[in-house]
Amino acid sequence: MLTSKQRARLRSMAQSYNPIFYIGKLGITDEVVHQLDNAINARELIKIGVQENCEYTSREAADIIAGRLEADTVAVIGRKFVLYRRSRDPKKRVIELE
Repeated sequence: MLTSKQRARLRSMAQSYNPIFYIGKLGITDEVVHQLDNAINARELIKIGVQENCEYTSREAADIIAGRLEADTVAVIGRKFVLYRRSRDPKKRVIELE
């Protein structure tokens, strides 16, 4: 669980990020979750976009994916959302939160 101060810091970091993945008409499949798991392990903080033809809203997609990845939803803005999960490999940890 993130504090509001940690969430604000992560949100400001993610502001310059581009979405690395888009959820489209196929929705949230096991393959999508697997790819996102690999990405969040490598980066810790990822931005994801939701296309207009997706059956989920950005909030719904963020909640579903965050639950399956055991990640925290940092922000949902428009058709994009940001997720954070501390890397499980101590050598790959790049973001230090207070």
